[in-house]
Amino acid sequence: MTTMFESVVNNLNISQDLQFYPADTFPMIRPVHWLTSHFAVGGFSPLQRLSGMLTAHMTQIAPHNGFQWHPHRGLEIFTYVIDGELYHEDTTGGKGAITAGEVQRMFSGNFIQHQELNLTDEFTRVIQIWFVADVEHMGLPPHYEQTRLSDMSARSVGDATVRDIIGPNGATDAHASARLTSSILPAGGSATIELPQPGEDLFLYFVDGNGRFQTPTQQNSINIYDVVLATPEAETAVITASENKPLNYLSFYLKPFMKKEINYV
Repeated sequence: MTTMFESVVNNLNISQDLQFYPADTFPMIRPVHWLTSHFAVGGFSPLQRLSGMLTAHMTQIAPHNGFQWHPHRGLEIFTYVIDGELYHEDTTGGKGAITAGEVQRMFSGNFIQHQELNLTDEFTRVIQIWFVADVEHMGLPPHYEQTRLSDMSARSVGDATVRDIIGPNGATDAHASARLTSSILPAGGSATIELPQPGEDLFLYFVDGNGRFQTPTQQNSINIYDVVLATPEAETAVITASENKPLNYLSFYLKPFMKKEINYV
């Protein structure tokens, strides 16, 4: 019996230790005139679910539009604003703007309603991640927190500035079995990928900028919304940002989902 914590991967070969997938491997959809989304995980993506992560996707909202009141239950939702500003309001009484460079964690508990609106005259672009809350946390009341990347402890990996969002050293009080880091490379900078630890696999999502991805055996141009998957045994990979813009990528360290015959054909 499949549970919400198991991975579901369809029509995508995930048998190698390191794989690079261009953004168009995954669906870009525009269900209404004001909304554009790229689903790396979830929706119609071949990566339908990775461990307890139900979705990792980009959403762009046109000015003066957004998601009005709607419910969630049993989820922990992270919203990372890349461009613009997103107004949030929920039934715990929490409300306010999430601006570029901020991360919000919303724990739905058994029930929460909220709305997410772009009230500005500019486009808003966010990365949103949904986790199934770990079973031991299901009974907690709904709540949320909001943190700026610039206020998180930073460390260096090559030229990249890396911040832990979820995990033992994470800046958020997460209730999900995962680690998540944000890495920002300055224009022209380089860094090696931080490979997953034993008992983890890596899902890496390029969310802004472009550059080059290189290993001893392959080289690829990096474009926005490309994806890398890796196991702890993967070969060394170097990421280099283009000379004209910083490169921003999110690294998700999840329970193993690679090299398995898990619902993929």
